[in-house]
Amino acid sequence: MPRFSVIVPAYKVQAYLHECLESVLSQSFEDLELIAVDDCSPDGCGAVIDEFAARDRRVVAVHLPGNAGLGPARNAGLARATGDYVLFLDGDDTFVPGALQAVADRLKETGSPDLLVYDYARVYWSGEAVRHEFRAHLSEAGPAPFPLTDRPGLLKVLMVVWNKAYKREFLEREGFAFPPGFYEDTPWTYPALMAAESIATLDRVCVHYRQRRTGSILRTTSHRHFDLFEQYERVFAFIDARPELARWRAVLFRRMADHFTSVFSARGRLPRGTRADFFRRARRHYRRFRTPGATPKFTTRLRHALVRLGSHRAYRAIMAARALKKRAGQGVSTAARAVRGALLQLHYRVQRCLPLREDRAVFAAYWNRGYACSPAAVEERVRELAPHVRTAWVCGPEHFHTVPPATRRVRPGSAAYWTALARSKYLVNNVNFDRRLVKRRGQLLIQTHHGTPLKHMGLDLQYRPAAARDMDFARLLRAIDQWDAVVSANRHSSLVWERVYPAAYRTLEFGSPRNDVFQRATAADVARLRETLGIPEGHTAILYAPTHRDYVRPQPHLVDLERLLRALGPRFVILARPHPTHGSPFPVTDSPRVIDVSDHPSVERLCLASDALLTDYSSLMFDYAVLDRPIVVHAEDWAAYDAARGTYFDVRAFPPGAVARTEDELIDIFATGHWRGSRSAQLRAAFRARFCPYDDGYAAERVVRHLFLGEDLAALPPVVPMEDRRPAPSLGGPGAALFPAPR
Repeated sequence: MPRFSVIVPAYKVQAYLHECLESVLSQSFEDLELIAVDDCSPDGCGAVIDEFAARDRRVVAVHLPGNAGLGPARNAGLARATGDYVLFLDGDDTFVPGALQAVADRLKETGSPDLLVYDYARVYWSGEAVRHEFRAHLSEAGPAPFPLTDRPGLLKVLMVVWNKAYKREFLEREGFAFPPGFYEDTPWTYPALMAAESIATLDRVCVHYRQRRTGSILRTTSHRHFDLFEQYERVFAFIDARPELARWRAVLFRRMADHFTSVFSARGRLPRGTRADFFRRARRHYRRFRTPGATPKFTTRLRHALVRLGSHRAYRAIMAARALKKRAGQGVSTAARAVRGALLQLHYRVQRCLPLREDRAVFAAYWNRGYACSPAAVEERVRELAPHVRTAWVCGPEHFHTVPPATRRVRPGSAAYWTALARSKYLVNNVNFDRRLVKRRGQLLIQTHHGTPLKHMGLDLQYRPAAARDMDFARLLRAIDQWDAVVSANRHSSLVWERVYPAAYRTLEFGSPRNDVFQRATAADVARLRETLGIPEGHTAILYAPTHRDYVRPQPHLVDLERLLRALGPRFVILARPHPTHGSPFPVTDSPRVIDVSDHPSVERLCLASDALLTDYSSLMFDYAVLDRPIVVHAEDWAAYDAARGTYFDVRAFPPGAVARTEDELIDIFATGHWRGSRSAQLRAAFRARFCPYDDGYAAERVVRHLFLGEDLAALPPVVPMEDRRPAPSLGGPGAALFPAPR
């Protein structure tokens, strides 16, 4: 008897079925049977199911003689289920990696309840993934299992069959079966929740619910949407047969009325000429099943009252009026924004006519996302070495907390923002300022960039359409013409910047200011950071930071972090850090040894807290090398990345450490200790010598002394030799004992 029986009905989903079945069979939890039901699909679904059944003994292929519909197809799978628990998955949806292991663990933790409800995410055809709005009801806080009376909010979660695991004994005891017709989930899920004596929740995305552009049953124009009325009749018949469930009648009455109005209002569901009939039937059901006790908000009560009166014309008129009011409000808002924008630009013009403030500097980084990177390092040194210069930082209010108290916070697009851009002598950024910036005579615009380039940048992207997308190269050239100075980390960067950003600025090879902290931080600083992140004492922390792929959506997840942890051993943790433009987080994992640091404001502090870096083609490897700690490069899709984005050298030929070309090689590198071996240390030393010659902890000071204080280049602090540098120490456990790089 397997632990799980996973039932997958299939009808006209041949394009998605292979991915669906593979997502089940590739789960790390293998104690399952997969019952795939071909609902007499006219496409290749049956052949796909037979192919999987031939290759994996866990697959049970069921072929129905005629098209029966989704409900009867699931019943056919139920009749063959032998598992302790039954799970459902539609043929165009998928389980996320590790989902079944998480379900099994939660069932064990909660004493094998009748029902386990878990989370899902809608995945749109564009690749965007969105969790549902009522996920707070799936919190695992509090006692579990519990009856529905303890958590009635679960009735607000989408009433679908595939976000739950059902104890098979419970289903057989209650005699549950799916009815025919559309909306077959309704008379199954409500009764299951009400009848379950014990329920548990799992606050984890286990299913990716595909939102297809076309082909969805519920988006099909059909008279079968009238099946909804019969489905709710079945729900109330279930309640009427069990007097102890009468308490739920008012709640379900409201849910029914909401469901009727949502189907009536949805475009393209009801055939032309049937809307009045649908509304009349909704009125009859409203009057038939009306139950006092539901107290929705005013707008909902208004909709329900119109259903009760059966006035579909009034309903449509009011809904149209509300939509018109909303559009009118949007138009007014658009006009107001246009007027405000025009006034701000007038304000900017006026401010540009006023004298420059020689003692003012304005900073920004990463498109105003907060206090970070080299501009932050320079701003800090300005306050220390040039206290007569008053500094301001541009960022959104949600990032104000990252800015030091002594620094003025400026909201992008505000009057203060345009005043700062017009009147400040010094403008510092690691990207470009607003495209409407007009640099005045006497202003100094300092470009720090944000990393050493491995991938193609600037004008080189003219020949990389997958990466450039809609980049306006003419606007880019206008922006770089305003740069006065570019801070470069090394000679490689200088050669690249001057070619791909051709303009009359000065290149200053001072090192990367954001890396100063690696030389200045102490062991106490590192220990404090590790404690803040929750890294257990004596454990080794691996920072996993992959780069962004411009050419693919959603972003691929090429490393199974849980598998990697099994190879590393119990005294390792992984700090998981997706790229800021990654678009989606890493797959959710319940492992306490995977620490999600995607929202941490400072990647430099994450580097300090970690003991080694695992990356692919991220420029973070150039910065991390300053710490002289192990770096492992996972280059599984190098050919695709190099072809689509373009690179300035083959990192596999000149790496900062061990290189893995597959996940198996990656596991082997860590399992054998090669990641911190003498050969890796030699590679890192050569890499540091080439790309970190000036990163001695004084890069920001050189920028401030030369550009803010006017000191000659010869008077600047000399570069500390590599052998005399003492980067912040690694504080990992015994497993992180590092081989020092050869001197």
